[in-house]
Amino acid sequence: MTPLIVIPARMAATRLPGKPLADIHGTPMIVHAWRRATAAGVGPVAVAAGDREIVDAVEAAGGTAVLTDPALPSGSDRVWQGVERLDPSGRHDVIVNLQGDLPDISPASVARVLDPLRDPDVDIATVVAEITDDSERDNPNVVKAAVAPGPDGIGRALYFSRARVPSGDGPHWHHVGIYAFRREALKRFVSLPPSGLELRERLEQLRAMEAGMRIDAAVSDMIPVSVDTPEDLERARARLAGA
Repeated sequence: MTPLIVIPARMAATRLPGKPLADIHGTPMIVHAWRRATAAGVGPVAVAAGDREIVDAVEAAGGTAVLTDPALPSGSDRVWQGVERLDPSGRHDVIVNLQGDLPDISPASVARVLDPLRDPDVDIATVVAEITDDSERDNPNVVKAAVAPGPDGIGRALYFSRARVPSGDGPHWHHVGIYAFRREALKRFVSLPPSGLELRERLEQLRAMEAGMRIDAAVSDMIPVSVDTPEDLERARARLAGA
């Protein structure tokens, strides 16, 4: 595998406008995410940005960034446009889509997302972590994955939901917002129209599942803070204090 990590970012977030540049101990949030991805050591890292301010911030920190169409409908579309501009020759056969609002994600989780792709039948890989806070099981802001990991900590994802799934006794899995696509899988994914379940659950990955694409999930031991609100931003600042 020759992975390329691309972090999509845009300023026009609904609940926290300008969040890629939100200050976390003197450093923009997008730079924290870029540094964590770089520390994983699995391949080059670039930011696909919908705004010039983001490009400038990443480049000022020594990173690579590419400007993309600000009107693109999703982060995956932004990643794919970034890939086409950064790697037009197709040298990278795996594209990691890391959300820029995960400033405290562990480098180990970034590397872990590649493990399911050792199986050639897997189209897309992602990461889950066991829910230990019972209140998260029924929290619609926490996306759950229906998966039964095997002895290697990897399992086929059967569904993703904002509801508590599956029912019955046993662990529940918090879906972490990172994906590793085979390059052709990402190309196909962004060509598909939004699907019925995707629109109903507001979860983009269901589009791939409805199209018959296989997603496997690898277990990680850390749930990062996903920054969507001012309260989330304060939690991220607390997590990263002294980092």
